[in-house]
Amino acid sequence: MTTNTTAIYSRIQPNSLLAELPLLATFNMILIACSYLTINIPFSPVPITGQTFGILLVAIALGRVRGTAVVMAYLLEGAMGLPVFAGGSAGIAKFVGPTGGYLVGFAASAYLVGYLADKGWDKNFGKTTIAMVLGTALIFITGLAQLSFFVPSETVLTIGFMPFIPGTIIKIAVASVILPLVWKFINNVK
Repeated sequence: MTTNTTAIYSRIQPNSLLAELPLLATFNMILIACSYLTINIPFSPVPITGQTFGILLVAIALGRVRGTAVVMAYLLEGAMGLPVFAGGSAGIAKFVGPTGGYLVGFAASAYLVGYLADKGWDKNFGKTTIAMVLGTALIFITGLAQLSFFVPSETVLTIGFMPFIPGTIIKIAVASVILPLVWKFINNVK
C-alpha cells in the first residue's frame, strides 16, 4: 500500500481494516478517557475537559482519514447514548444543546489537523503547534457560534472562550511535546 501522506500512522501501512482496528480502538479509548477529565464551571454550560487534547493528539498522530474516522466514531458513540462525552454524558441532544458546536468542531478540527499532519506538519514542533492552534480555533469558532444561541451575546466570550485559554495553551503544549512518545508507541505496535 503506497501513500503520499507523511502522518506517523501511515508508516504502519496495515494490510486490512482488521489489522488497523486495535490501534484505532486504542486511540478511541484515549479520546474517551480524555473526556472524563472534566471540570464544571459554575457560570458556564461548557465544562473544561481533556477532549480537545485527545482530538488534537488523535488527529496529529493518525492523519486526516484515520484521525477523522476515530473522532467520528467517538461522536457516533456519544450520539447513540454511550457515556463518552464530557464527564460521561451522552445522547443526540448534546449536538443541539449549548455545547453541540464544540462537538461539531471536533470533527472539523480532526480533519484540519490530520490534513496538516499528512502534509508533514507532524514532523516539526513549530508546525505541529500551529496545526493544533488552528484545530483548536475551529473548535472554538463552531462552539461559540452554537453557544451564542443559548446565552446573551455579550457573555459568549466570557463563558465559552476566556476561561479555556490557560488550559488550551497547556493542552497544545503537552500534546506537541508528547507526540514523539506517541510515535514510539505506534512504531512498537507495528
